[in-house]
Amino acid sequence: MNILDVRNLSIELKTTTGPILAVDKVSLTMKEGEVRGLVGESGSGKSLLAQAIMGVLDDKWQVDADRFHWRGNDLMRLSPDERKQVISQDVAMIFQEPMACLDPTATIGEQLEEAVSDIELTGYFWQRRQQRAQAAIALLHKVGIKHHQVCLKSYPHQLTEALCQRVMIAMALARRPMLLIADEPTAAMESTNQGQIFRLLASLNQLKNMSVLLISHDLENVTHWTHTITVMYSGQFVEAGTTTQIFNVPFHPYTRALVD
Repeated sequence: MNILDVRNLSIELKTTTGPILAVDKVSLTMKEGEVRGLVGESGSGKSLLAQAIMGVLDDKWQVDADRFHWRGNDLMRLSPDERKQVISQDVAMIFQEPMACLDPTATIGEQLEEAVSDIELTGYFWQRRQQRAQAAIALLHKVGIKHHQVCLKSYPHQLTEALCQRVMIAMALARRPMLLIADEPTAAMESTNQGQIFRLLASLNQLKNMSVLLISHDLENVTHWTHTITVMYSGQFVEAGTTTQIFNVPFHPYTRALVD
């Protein structure tokens, strides 16, 4: 079953001299439990597409699509704010620049506790603060942060970019999303830590049936963890197929260059 079905989505940048087409009529489907890689060079439009799906682009961007279905519901009939509200209930995103996405005025503990869903909490209201605190600690352990005491009391600027990225992943997982969009989730990490994060996402996919859209410019890393791959070049999708097909029998010249 397709949980996400987007057809002919275009993104334009509105300027004083006229619109600039950034993403040109791309179509994307995500099945339940699928791990799809979205690969391409920097500036090809991968992050723009992810942000358009999440509904977090600002007013200078114009997003149009022939179809935008989430779990069978036609979201194009809704206003942008209503669409964002529906998507944010079931979809979470790990952004590429964690420092820019975390609140500099709140501690990591405060931000993590806020991300914990009320559905996870039980008992009386006076017990819920402790439950939120315990859930925040468990999330940090899940993403490989062992010294949670220091991390929870820190502000984002007091942590390294790699630690902030792990915090962002923890905040995304706190909502137990049906679809996780991971935009270069391990870009700031060493190779050993990258493997740990990818294994975590793979286990969540297998145990929780969580779908993952893994955005990267590194084709080699993506091939180890995905079922299918879509290749993006200059705002267009140029090739899509199973990971084995893309890696072993690439058709488009750009895909062949990536594989080489």
